[in-house]
Amino acid sequence: MPRVVITGTGIISALGGNTASFWRSLLAGTSGIREILGIDASQIRFKNGAEIRDYVPEEHFEAKDIALMERFSQLAVLAAREAVTDSGIEWTPDLRETTAVITGSCLGGRAAEESGYWELFHNGRTRVQPLTIPLSMSNAGTSHICMQFGIEGPAYTISTACASATHAIGQAFWMVRSGAAPMAIAGGSEAPFFLGGLKAWEAMRVISKDTCRPFSAERSGMVLGEGAAMLVLETLDAALARGARPIAEIVGFGMSADASHITQPLATGPMRAMRLAIRDAGLAPEQIGYINAHGTATEANDRIETAAIRCTFNDQADRLAVSSTKSMHGHALGAAGALEAVASVLTLKHGMIPPTANFLTADAACDLDVVPNHARAASVEACLSNSFAFGGLNAVLAFKAIP
Repeated sequence: MPRVVITGTGIISALGGNTASFWRSLLAGTSGIREILGIDASQIRFKNGAEIRDYVPEEHFEAKDIALMERFSQLAVLAAREAVTDSGIEWTPDLRETTAVITGSCLGGRAAEESGYWELFHNGRTRVQPLTIPLSMSNAGTSHICMQFGIEGPAYTISTACASATHAIGQAFWMVRSGAAPMAIAGGSEAPFFLGGLKAWEAMRVISKDTCRPFSAERSGMVLGEGAAMLVLETLDAALARGARPIAEIVGFGMSADASHITQPLATGPMRAMRLAIRDAGLAPEQIGYINAHGTATEANDRIETAAIRCTFNDQADRLAVSSTKSMHGHALGAAGALEAVASVLTLKHGMIPPTANFLTADAACDLDVVPNHARAASVEACLSNSFAFGGLNAVLAFKAIP
């Protein structure tokens, strides 16, 4: 089968408006978690989130386009623009006709729906904004990316809660590897900072009131984040033929379902997904040197993920570096897996492992090398990126360094 490589990445997040600033912040252990300012949070018990600050849509889009694009769609297009530029793609009619666009989003443009509900139920209006449906539909990010570049190939959106972007990237990888598409733009986008959504998360009682401390004994819950990340995938032969410089190779994808509980995770499902990704990659477990963990900083997730990693790798688990970058960019829900996929491939490219920030005290139930607080130089041959969603849906990507 053809080898598939990543030739471009694009990101906008609380850690910056491009891949370079995102990576610098990760290596510095800089947290993008701050007081929520984008909405009035006085009605919400938690006050912190990983928001994108100083974002002005008019600096990136024309007014006529903004009217048709909810925030999550705008972020998706901005990340795709950077990824395409980074990849150095020269569009031809054939490439536009066959390239795939696959994105993930958990919420889509639900803020637009909320605005309409507010007008109906609070202000007594009898109608909502006429564009509410195209603004709120979860596939809008995919559609706007296609329109931005004139892409006419296979295009769709996956919504599997916090595993959405990882499922999207994995499906894109399989499409390119199988020959169903010669190239793909894949990733995820999310914009969860609207009152109704935050109140729903508040009711779940899984949000920290201070910050995100994955694997730390003092962890008190997740912290929401927003953003988008996109990757350009193509075969190695095609990339080299056009003079592109691959960042890393994507070699495996595994997915599974817990089939147990809608919110409480099991170790067996994540374990199967990791094993399937390693098998799909044709790797030995000993070749994996780093895992970008799902690492939400909830009591259950970090404990269960630790158990799943130990069941997957056995004694080798003690030699693995495992970190959660959610400690810095927050939990971006459907976009989280894309942000973490970019962090993973940059780890392989630069030989630097980003830390688990905000770490205080080791927890005996999370007895892994979690790279606490400081980045670490390390030559890693291959790594995994884990995403485990409510509903018990698990997705894992495997990446390999390019010498």
